[in-house]
Formats: sequence, C-alpha cells, structure tokens
Amino acid sequence: MSGPEGAEPAGERQVPFYCPYCGDEDLRPAGPAAGSWRCGACERAFELRFAGVSPAGQERVPVAGDAPGGGVAPS
Repeated sequence: MSGPEGAEPAGERQVPFYCPYCGDEDLRPAGPAAGSWRCGACERAFELRFAGVSPAGQERVPVAGDAPGGGVAPS
C-alpha cells in the first residue's frame, strides 16, 4: 500500500539537509540501513530515525540546556 500521492513510501531513505554537527551540506549515505549518513566535511557518521509521536497532553521531558520553566537557556 502506498501513501498519499506525491509522498514517499514508508521505509524510503529520508535526506537530511545538513550535518547536525558542523552544518555542512556534503552528506552521503553511510551504509545500507535507512537513516545512516556520513558528513564529508567533518567525517562524522550519524543516524536519523523517527522516535514516534507524543500523546496529546503529555508533558515535555526536560533535557540538558533547558532553562527553568521549560524554555531554552540563552547561549
């Protein structure tokens, strides 16, 4: 079964726009697994994956760098 017209089928490799480490756009697939990428500029490899959808009304889990009260700490 395919998705809506124009949408890519589930399981296809999604292309990131830039490296999450250095910001460069020279990205190439890093292996046969969907979501594995390698940056040609900084030589780092990373994976993209969909973690899921949070249920409505669920509180956000704080992460490092969050400011008190849930905002992002200024840098």
